[in-house]
Amino acid sequence: MKDFLQINEKDNIVLALKDLKKDTQLNVNGTIVQLKEDIYRGHKISLKDIREDEDIVKYGYPIGHALNFIAAGELVHTHNAKTNLSGTEEYQYNPVKTEISYENENRTFKGFRRENGSVGIRNELWIVPTVGCVNGIAEKIIKRFEKHVGDIAPFDNVLVLKHSYGCSQLGDDHENTKQILLNAVNHPNAGGVLVLGLGCENNELPAFQKALGKVDEQRVKFLVSQAVSDEIEEGFNLIMEIYENAKNDKREDVPLSELKIGLKCGGSDGFSGITANPLLGRFSDYLIAQGGTTVLTEVPEMFGAETILMERAANEEVFHKVVHLINDFKGYFLQHDQPVYENPSPGNKAGGITTLEDKSLGCTQKAGTSTVVDVLKYGEVLKSNGLNLLSAPGNDLIASTALAAAGCQMVLFTTGRGTPFGTFVPTMKISTNTQIFETKPHWIDFNAGVLLEDGVSETQVTQDFIDYVIKVASGKLVNNEKNDFREISIFKSGVTL
Repeated sequence: MKDFLQINEKDNIVLALKDLKKDTQLNVNGTIVQLKEDIYRGHKISLKDIREDEDIVKYGYPIGHALNFIAAGELVHTHNAKTNLSGTEEYQYNPVKTEISYENENRTFKGFRRENGSVGIRNELWIVPTVGCVNGIAEKIIKRFEKHVGDIAPFDNVLVLKHSYGCSQLGDDHENTKQILLNAVNHPNAGGVLVLGLGCENNELPAFQKALGKVDEQRVKFLVSQAVSDEIEEGFNLIMEIYENAKNDKREDVPLSELKIGLKCGGSDGFSGITANPLLGRFSDYLIAQGGTTVLTEVPEMFGAETILMERAANEEVFHKVVHLINDFKGYFLQHDQPVYENPSPGNKAGGITTLEDKSLGCTQKAGTSTVVDVLKYGEVLKSNGLNLLSAPGNDLIASTALAAAGCQMVLFTTGRGTPFGTFVPTMKISTNTQIFETKPHWIDFNAGVLLEDGVSETQVTQDFIDYVIKVASGKLVNNEKNDFREISIFKSGVTL
């Protein structure tokens, strides 16, 4: 492995690919740079003298400016660099033509075709509580069912989508809770759903049922706990009805155009924008070439790189949707008197990420080079095949839940620091470096860190990753499923009664 990487010829920094000692000499295109201090892997080194207030350039774009003079060979990080971002901005529509180098290969995966035509990559039995008060009841119903049937086939898994909301909420918070749960009930990864209410909550079941509209009555059942004497037995009986109706479910060949994949990152490091995120970008372009769909979210992690996405808007209408996506989220920060551009976490900074531009320029690479075809509000479901943007915060659990609720059958999650969690759809972890892959093989599913090694083919790694995603879509379990780590988290911004 090389000692360093200059990502773009315009960059005035290089990235340390391994821990480097003071006085190490780097030969950068014939220029010798001697390190003036120890540098940890993933961190930035000044390639030349950088004047105070001069832009620091990475990925070919400014990621901030120097707070003071930075000599060649010095660490460039939070102590001597600061974001260029401040306040809100106005944007102009300057479209850029996008090109995808992949062709449609007419490949398929093994999925479950539902009565309404949608396709799931899992066949699971879910209990969806309308309110957190009945989480415990739902757990008892599941245990009763599992004890009775023993082997839960044809279901891949049975689970409760536990949450703490559904009551004492007003306005947007109430609507967000209702909409995310409505979307979960309709999710194609569920072969059957019991919607379980209490009877006195704000998110009352009759109104919830009306909002659902037409459902497959053989697969979706409803129960109000306060309306029956033995809610466990009643719930068990309803689940057994679903079980009997699902007995003959089988996987069938489905074209890749039916795949809808969420793109997410968390616990990022200095390699995120070099290995794992670009790998997801290439996968996104490939899937879109097959007629499929990908979704990029984490709006605060678009700040500083948003114009790259705006330039790729399919038309002026979509461009204005992207502008609203960005400015509305900035307004959310300002409404709460919080800084708009203070995003990199302590873990991000420890991994080598300095400013929000640094993080965002790496984050948005998950979207590849495809045209942005639509922008979804929080809680909206997918309507258009291709690359979509979704309004949600950077928080891992909230954003991943939003991706699943939008209709994504799987979430691809890149990480340099590692994280074990999963949302209510398969949540595949892709490591940015080999060290975390080797340290946490029970968390990480695919290692993109090999892309840093000499002689490794980017094309081959991309093909291996595409093949692996198709295997997971066809039933291969990822680690969050093996560990039974599944969570949902719903966006909340208002008053709790």
